[in-house]
Amino acid sequence: MNIEVRINGVKKRLEIEPGDYLSEVLRENGYKSVKRGCDKSTCGACTVLVDDRPVLSCSFIAARADGKSITTIEGEQEEAEMLGALIIAEGGDQCGYCTPSLALTTIAMKRELKNPTEAEIVHYITGNLCRCTGYVAQLKGIKKYMGVTK
Repeated sequence: MNIEVRINGVKKRLEIEPGDYLSEVLRENGYKSVKRGCDKSTCGACTVLVDDRPVLSCSFIAARADGKSITTIEGEQEEAEMLGALIIAEGGDQCGYCTPSLALTTIAMKRELKNPTEAEIVHYITGNLCRCTGYVAQLKGIKKYMGVTK
């Protein structure tokens, strides 16, 4: 079966099987920034934006993406670099495995929430697990990116 999607602004027609997950389809089509972590929707490493909302692509049936816009980290390069620089400045850079999904989730949050509290930020990014950091430095960088001073 075929689906038509827009990936990072480019219209694509993809051949899929009815039971394929979006993470598999994206990786098979060269979007290697979409990570495979748990395959159980618990780590967040597979997060992409579907119509500008964070989605766990390892549990999102690819057929549901038909007609939708999908964004991987490559489609948000400028914003991701800005966020990454702030996280690095706070000492929150480690292995980088979770970085694409955390960045996409944070970018979506910035577009959705205006002047969020720290608690709202923590709630929004909760599904993105990082096994290397204690989240403190990442949170500091994210707060700066969001313009939160408290």
